[in-house]
Amino acid sequence: MTRLSEFDKAVIVAGDGDYYCLVKYLEEQGKLRMILVPNEQDYSALLKPFAAGFLTGISSQRKKLEYMKRAP
Repeated sequence: MTRLSEFDKAVIVAGDGDYYCLVKYLEEQGKLRMILVPNEQDYSALLKPFAAGFLTGISSQRKKLEYMKRAP
């Protein structure tokens, strides 16, 4: 968090509660863009308060995240 002023928004990729304090702090500072969870049906209860505004599953973002080979 020493570089908080160096970025606009953060994307956290995690489904466990280990990052709860970080997620909460980023949200309070207006720096949280999204929480990507590997499994939309099974993630920490600590992250549930952020579900409506910030939480989404990796599978639902697949088209944006997927590596696609360029045609030669």
